[in-house]
Amino acid sequence: MNPDQINNRSNGARSVALETTLLAHGVPADTALPLANKLDEIVLAQGADPSVIGVINGKPTAGLTDEELQMLLDAPEVPKVNTANLGVIMQRRSHGATTVSTTMEIAAAAGISVFATGGIGGVHRGYSQRLDISADLAALARFPVAVVTSGVKSLLDVTSTREALETLGVPVIGFQTDSFPAFYIRDSGSGVDARIDDPDELADFVRFELNRTGRGIVIANPVPEADEIPETRFNVWLDQATREADEQGIAGRDVTPFALSRLHELSGGETLRSNLALVKSNAHVAAQIASRL
Repeated sequence: MNPDQINNRSNGARSVALETTLLAHGVPADTALPLANKLDEIVLAQGADPSVIGVINGKPTAGLTDEELQMLLDAPEVPKVNTANLGVIMQRRSHGATTVSTTMEIAAAAGISVFATGGIGGVHRGYSQRLDISADLAALARFPVAVVTSGVKSLLDVTSTREALETLGVPVIGFQTDSFPAFYIRDSGSGVDARIDDPDELADFVRFELNRTGRGIVIANPVPEADEIPETRFNVWLDQATREADEQGIAGRDVTPFALSRLHELSGGETLRSNLALVKSNAHVAAQIASRL
């Protein structure tokens, strides 16, 4: 993307990119604005600048105003924008909530090097029967942005996703962990390429690696221990949500939002509480990195 095609209100390398799909589609409506305000506070407290990314009237924007964010949240229907349909949304002058892949693309064009999200997309289960791989993985191989994430969502094929990242040459750095997390679960059973415990060293690596490769980096930051969901309990909810999606013919990109919504209901809100905790933790780590860049 040409930088001239975006509305850039960010402060470049000192900014932390924040996606709008999380706010518009990933949490209940009454949670979205308080979460956005809390993430702003967390980033600012570490000496970095929050930059919420979205599409307003077809214009990719890094640094939505409060009014623009409220416009997206109030709209009756806001499409999720990935790297495949971004051009269509721009040409039609539509609003759009950016996913991980599109947030990375716009952040890179705005000169933003760090992005905080919840979990990245990856290889879906049942891959051997149907090719279903998130655009997030390709974006990590294309755009020089360090993505602080609690791994991949537990409803995906975590092991295959970890292998795909290695194939794409995307380094996975564990921040104070040797394990690749799976969203609500701190240890997926897969490892990381390297562990870094110190924020100064992590920022130095991010600066070095982004300049070296022009590719993205995954910074794996597990959900806080107090907010982790036991794997056995989570799998019971996941099996039911997955079974219901199959019975209703839900497939492709619609599976994840359906499953996350059902998990929230089946868990009595426990998955939402865990989700909010890990997003805030990731914003804190991302801001530590950005403030050192």
